[in-house]
Amino acid sequence: MSKLGILTKGIFKENPIFVLVLGMCPTLATTTSAINGMGMGAATMFVLMLSNLFISLVAGIIPDKVRIPAYIVVIAAFVTMVDLSMAAYVPDLHKSLGVFIPLIVVNCIVLGRAEAFAAKNKPFDSMLDGIGIGLGFTLGLTLLGAVRELLGNNSIFGIKPLEGDGMLIFVLAPGAFLALGYLMVLFNKLKKRTSS
Repeated sequence: MSKLGILTKGIFKENPIFVLVLGMCPTLATTTSAINGMGMGAATMFVLMLSNLFISLVAGIIPDKVRIPAYIVVIAAFVTMVDLSMAAYVPDLHKSLGVFIPLIVVNCIVLGRAEAFAAKNKPFDSMLDGIGIGLGFTLGLTLLGAVRELLGNNSIFGIKPLEGDGMLIFVLAPGAFLALGYLMVLFNKLKKRTSS
Protein backbone atom coordinates (compact mmCIF):
# COMPACT_ATOMS: atom_id res chain seq x y z
CA MET A 1 0.00 0.00 0.00
CA SER A 2 1.26 3.50 -0.82
CA LYS A 3 2.15 6.03 1.88
CA LEU A 4 -0.84 8.15 0.85
CA GLY A 5 -3.10 5.09 1.03
CA ILE A 6 -1.90 4.32 4.56
CA LEU A 7 -2.56 7.92 5.58
CA THR A 8 -6.02 8.25 4.00
CA LYS A 9 -7.52 4.85 4.85
CA GLY A 10 -8.18 5.97 8.45
CA ILE A 11 -10.16 8.94 7.22
CA PHE A 12 -12.53 7.13 4.85
CA LYS A 13 -12.11 3.37 4.39
CA GLU A 14 -11.38 2.54 8.04
CA ASN A 15 -12.83 5.57 9.84
CA PRO A 16 -12.87 4.57 13.53
CA ILE A 17 -16.25 6.14 14.28
CA PHE A 18 -18.36 5.78 11.16
CA VAL A 19 -17.00 2.51 9.70
CA LEU A 20 -15.23 0.50 12.42
CA VAL A 21 -17.50 1.82 15.22
CA LEU A 22 -14.66 1.95 17.76
CA GLY A 23 -14.12 4.33 20.66
CA MET A 24 -17.82 4.93 21.23
CA CYS A 25 -17.45 5.92 24.89
CA PRO A 26 -15.44 9.12 24.23
CA THR A 27 -17.34 9.64 20.98
CA LEU A 28 -20.70 9.89 22.69
CA ALA A 29 -19.53 11.47 25.95
CA THR A 30 -17.20 14.25 24.80
CA THR A 31 -18.99 15.58 21.71
CA THR A 32 -21.34 18.05 23.34
CA SER A 33 -19.51 20.74 21.35
CA ALA A 34 -17.31 20.91 18.27
CA ILE A 35 -14.30 22.18 20.24
CA ASN A 36 -14.56 19.28 22.70
CA GLY A 37 -14.67 16.81 19.82
CA MET A 38 -11.70 18.44 18.12
CA GLY A 39 -9.69 18.52 21.37
CA MET A 40 -10.38 14.87 22.18
CA GLY A 41 -9.57 13.85 18.61
CA ALA A 42 -6.31 15.79 18.54
CA ALA A 43 -5.22 14.30 21.87
CA THR A 44 -5.99 10.79 20.61
CA MET A 45 -4.21 11.45 17.31
CA PHE A 46 -1.05 12.54 19.14
CA VAL A 47 -1.10 9.36 21.23
CA LEU A 48 -1.82 7.18 18.17
CA MET A 49 0.98 8.72 16.13
CA LEU A 50 3.69 8.45 18.79
CA SER A 51 2.64 5.11 20.26
CA ASN A 52 2.46 3.53 16.79
CA LEU A 53 5.93 4.86 15.98
CA PHE A 54 7.46 3.69 19.26
CA ILE A 55 5.75 0.29 19.27
CA SER A 56 6.90 -0.32 15.71
CA LEU A 57 10.48 0.41 16.79
CA VAL A 58 10.45 -1.96 19.81
CA ALA A 59 7.96 -4.66 18.71
CA GLY A 60 10.74 -7.05 17.71
CA ILE A 61 12.33 -7.07 21.16
CA ILE A 62 9.17 -7.39 23.28
CA PRO A 63 8.46 -11.01 24.31
CA ASP A 64 5.02 -12.32 23.28
CA LYS A 65 4.01 -13.02 26.90
CA VAL A 66 4.20 -9.34 27.84
CA ARG A 67 3.30 -7.78 24.50
CA ILE A 68 -0.06 -6.24 25.46
CA PRO A 69 1.07 -4.95 28.89
CA ALA A 70 4.16 -3.44 27.25
CA TYR A 71 2.00 -1.70 24.65
CA ILE A 72 -0.24 -0.32 27.39
CA VAL A 73 2.79 1.08 29.26
CA VAL A 74 3.98 2.82 26.07
CA ILE A 75 0.48 4.21 25.38
CA ALA A 76 0.12 5.33 29.02
CA ALA A 77 3.37 7.29 28.80
CA PHE A 78 2.14 9.27 25.80
CA VAL A 79 -1.31 9.78 27.34
CA THR A 80 0.36 11.19 30.46
CA MET A 81 2.28 13.65 28.27
CA VAL A 82 -0.97 14.73 26.58
CA ASP A 83 -2.85 14.98 29.87
CA LEU A 84 -0.23 17.14 31.55
CA SER A 85 0.27 19.33 28.46
CA MET A 86 -3.46 19.96 28.12
CA ALA A 87 -3.74 20.76 31.84
CA ALA A 88 -0.94 23.33 31.45
CA TYR A 89 -1.81 24.93 28.11
CA VAL A 90 -5.57 24.46 27.57
CA PRO A 91 -6.98 24.09 31.10
CA ASP A 92 -10.59 24.86 30.12
CA LEU A 93 -10.63 22.14 27.47
CA HIS A 94 -8.82 19.77 29.83
CA LYS A 95 -11.43 20.38 32.49
CA SER A 96 -14.26 19.95 29.99
CA LEU A 97 -12.93 16.58 28.74
CA GLY A 98 -12.20 15.45 32.28
CA VAL A 99 -11.57 11.76 32.85
CA PHE A 100 -11.76 10.93 29.14
CA ILE A 101 -8.20 12.15 28.53
CA PRO A 102 -6.60 9.55 30.86
CA LEU A 103 -8.98 6.93 29.47
CA ILE A 104 -7.27 7.19 26.06
CA VAL A 105 -4.94 4.53 27.53
CA VAL A 106 -7.68 1.91 27.25
CA ASN A 107 -9.25 3.23 24.06
CA CYS A 108 -9.62 0.24 21.76
CA ILE A 109 -8.60 2.35 18.75
CA VAL A 110 -5.12 3.00 20.15
CA LEU A 111 -4.40 -0.53 21.38
CA GLY A 112 -6.00 -2.03 18.29
CA ARG A 113 -3.77 -0.05 15.92
CA ALA A 114 -0.71 -0.98 17.97
CA GLU A 115 -1.56 -4.67 17.70
CA ALA A 116 -2.97 -4.75 14.17
CA PHE A 117 -0.62 -2.36 12.37
CA ALA A 118 2.32 -0.92 14.33
CA ALA A 119 3.66 -4.25 15.58
CA LYS A 120 3.80 -5.61 12.02
CA ASN A 121 4.95 -2.64 9.93
CA LYS A 122 7.84 -0.21 9.54
CA PRO A 123 8.08 2.85 11.85
CA PHE A 124 7.25 5.52 9.25
CA ASP A 125 4.27 3.55 7.92
CA SER A 126 3.09 3.00 11.50
CA MET A 127 3.33 6.71 12.23
CA LEU A 128 1.34 7.50 9.07
CA ASP A 129 -1.29 4.96 10.12
CA GLY A 130 -1.56 6.66 13.52
CA ILE A 131 -1.95 10.07 11.89
CA GLY A 132 -4.57 8.77 9.42
CA ILE A 133 -6.65 6.95 12.03
CA GLY A 134 -6.26 9.97 14.33
CA LEU A 135 -7.44 12.34 11.61
CA GLY A 136 -10.46 10.13 10.93
CA PHE A 137 -11.26 10.05 14.65
CA THR A 138 -10.77 13.83 14.97
CA LEU A 139 -12.95 14.59 11.95
CA GLY A 140 -15.67 12.25 13.21
CA LEU A 141 -15.67 13.73 16.72
CA THR A 142 -15.59 17.30 15.44
CA LEU A 143 -18.44 16.67 13.01
CA LEU A 144 -20.57 14.94 15.65
CA GLY A 145 -19.77 17.70 18.16
CA ALA A 146 -20.64 20.41 15.62
CA VAL A 147 -24.00 18.78 14.79
CA ARG A 148 -24.89 18.32 18.46
CA GLU A 149 -23.80 21.86 19.34
CA LEU A 150 -25.68 23.39 16.42
CA LEU A 151 -28.91 21.48 17.10
CA GLY A 152 -28.62 21.57 20.90
CA ASN A 153 -27.30 25.07 21.60
CA ASN A 154 -27.86 26.84 18.28
CA SER A 155 -24.13 27.58 18.10
CA ILE A 156 -21.02 26.21 16.44
CA PHE A 157 -17.55 26.49 17.98
CA GLY A 158 -19.24 28.70 20.58
CA ILE A 159 -20.53 31.22 18.01
CA LYS A 160 -24.29 31.69 17.70
CA PRO A 161 -25.17 32.20 14.01
CA LEU A 162 -28.90 32.57 14.70
CA GLU A 163 -31.02 33.78 17.58
CA GLY A 164 -33.00 31.35 19.69
CA ASP A 165 -32.45 28.18 21.64
CA GLY A 166 -31.66 24.73 20.35
CA MET A 167 -33.23 21.38 21.12
CA LEU A 168 -32.15 20.15 24.56
CA ILE A 169 -32.20 16.49 23.51
CA PHE A 170 -29.06 16.96 21.36
CA VAL A 171 -27.06 18.19 24.34
CA LEU A 172 -28.08 15.08 26.30
CA ALA A 173 -27.08 11.43 25.76
CA PRO A 174 -30.07 10.45 23.57
CA GLY A 175 -29.15 13.23 21.16
CA ALA A 176 -25.64 11.81 20.86
CA PHE A 177 -27.04 8.47 19.74
CA LEU A 178 -29.47 10.10 17.29
CA ALA A 179 -26.86 12.37 15.73
CA LEU A 180 -24.29 9.56 15.53
CA GLY A 181 -26.78 7.21 13.87
CA TYR A 182 -27.76 9.71 11.19
CA LEU A 183 -24.13 10.71 10.57
CA MET A 184 -23.14 7.04 10.20
CA VAL A 185 -25.87 6.52 7.62
CA LEU A 186 -24.85 9.66 5.72
CA PHE A 187 -21.12 8.80 5.86
CA ASN A 188 -21.65 5.24 4.64
CA LYS A 189 -23.99 6.34 1.83
CA LEU A 190 -21.40 8.88 0.64
CA LYS A 191 -18.63 6.30 0.96
CA LYS A 192 -20.61 3.75 -1.05
CA ARG A 193 -21.43 6.33 -3.73
CA THR A 194 -17.79 7.42 -4.14
CA SER A 195 -16.42 3.87 -4.20
CA SER A 196 -18.77 2.68 -6.98
